[in-house]
Amino acid sequence: MDKNRILVLSPHTDDGELGCGATLNKFINEGKEVIYVAFSTCEESVPEGFPRNILSIEVKKATNELGIKEENLIIKNYPVRHFPQYRQPILEDLVKLNRELKPDLVFVPSSFDIHQDHKTIYEEAIRAFKKTSILGYEFMWNNFSFSSALFSVVNEENILAKIRAMDKYESQSHRFYAREKLIKGLATYRGLQISEEYAEAFEVIRWILR
Repeated sequence: MDKNRILVLSPHTDDGELGCGATLNKFINEGKEVIYVAFSTCEESVPEGFPRNILSIEVKKATNELGIKEENLIIKNYPVRHFPQYRQPILEDLVKLNRELKPDLVFVPSSFDIHQDHKTIYEEAIRAFKKTSILGYEFMWNNFSFSSALFSVVNEENILAKIRAMDKYESQSHRFYAREKLIKGLATYRGLQISEEYAEAFEVIRWILR
């Protein structure tokens, strides 16, 4: 694959890990550069008993489990569930990232995702990165349907790295989607579709071969 610099756009901390964590670990193991941008640390949604900045701490631990370098983690602080009100600043951030990083591949929430923050990142990203290959990652609980046009074959090591990354989000352990059983189950299902043990599926939004 001719994509060596990979940018992950994660509306909230943990979205990138859930959507494409095993594939990111695979790419890093292959020597590719991965840059991860979290647009919100969801301080308004932090459970009682945790410090408000807990997700800033946890995302550093989680991305480290995937192999992402500390200097390649960018954390922003847009208010959770209010991204539509910040379209222009978000777009300006994305245009700046494109200009400075010049990524070969960008991972974004898919066009099927109905969450308002995820939808905003998707819509502004395809404007900012329209000359770049873009893949949409999968959130079963946010999708009425999904176009699984591209499959990334991953192995047990990649899946375990994804699970370890999600385990770092102790403040989110009550979320059903963070459970090991679901993570492995989806990877097994997607693998079954292509006669592999494990896979992650993606929507092809734009694919450019150079």
